[in-house]
Amino acid sequence: MMSNSVFQSVMVQLKDVTDREFGVIDAEGFVVSSTDLTLQGERWPDAVGRMIDSTDGTLFYRERYFRSLVNGNNAFEYAVFCTGEDEQAKTYCNLAYISLSEAKAFYEEKHDRGTFVKNIIMDNILPGDIYLRAKELHFSTESPRAVFLVRQVGHTDVGTLDVVTNLFPDRLQDFVLSINETDVAVVKQINGSTTEEDLERMAKKIEDTLRNELFVRTVIGIGTISEHLRSLADSYKEAQTAIEVGKVFDTEKTIINYENLGIGRLIYQLPTTLCEIFLSEVFKKNTIESLDQETLFTINKFFENNLNVSETSRKLFVHRNTLVYRLEKIKKLTGLDLRLFDHAIVFKVALMVRKYLSSREMR
Repeated sequence: MMSNSVFQSVMVQLKDVTDREFGVIDAEGFVVSSTDLTLQGERWPDAVGRMIDSTDGTLFYRERYFRSLVNGNNAFEYAVFCTGEDEQAKTYCNLAYISLSEAKAFYEEKHDRGTFVKNIIMDNILPGDIYLRAKELHFSTESPRAVFLVRQVGHTDVGTLDVVTNLFPDRLQDFVLSINETDVAVVKQINGSTTEEDLERMAKKIEDTLRNELFVRTVIGIGTISEHLRSLADSYKEAQTAIEVGKVFDTEKTIINYENLGIGRLIYQLPTTLCEIFLSEVFKKNTIESLDQETLFTINKFFENNLNVSETSRKLFVHRNTLVYRLEKIKKLTGLDLRLFDHAIVFKVALMVRKYLSSREMR
């Protein structure tokens, strides 16, 4: 079903270059678009019946020329009309028919392409059918494409889809798809020189625009670049995973790229029983819960400063010896000396595993 705004746009343009009124009726005879606004909503079922019976789909009725548009099954779908009884009115009606047919074809191709892309990312189409449908829609199968998943946080707005759509004006190559009441997916065709930084800039533009125009907060996941249509579903799943993993390990981030998830991505895919076994093996002496908040804060600062004792003590505003004492205390409690790289890695992973288990318990 075409949008009435598409009809109206074509009709208004035709009126601007002629001295006639134009309009469109649907299969039930309702005037769904007209440059004469007083006609909108009127119903002319006789016109539909007569056009269906007509051999060439044309009709003169109520001082107007009509010409019908049919769908793929050759069934009457719409008719365009132009006011006037003269030959010029008939010519204008045919011009309106051509213009509307072109607009209708473009609209339907865009709609079909959007549905096709959505079916791919949602895994609702068989891999073998992707090639066939892409060929029908003249759709490039091997162009690189990026997938963004835009998730509204807290307050949602129905205008989000339109705002994001306006950021991607190439209607035949880029697709903005409504997934559910909170999520919008963007599938954007890119070129071979597009970098990770470019993708994050695009995501940042989406985030800033939604915040400034609709006061909507978002978190945006970015999947790996898809080199082929069949890998779009994987890229979409990666964007989903980026948001979920970021929610656990990078709570401050609002734009998360799947390629930058690191160890968090691996931990997120582990069964909880395996995580619990790992924690019990790492902390044989005392559980991680035996460490107070001040000690955990010290450990995180030590990691942030790349295990550098001097730099960490400076950031914590404590004497170097005080920090060394704290690290020795941690070693006694856990058996891990964080000044040793291997021990530090084990402890860092253990902290992330604990965070992951906590997030699972909160579900």
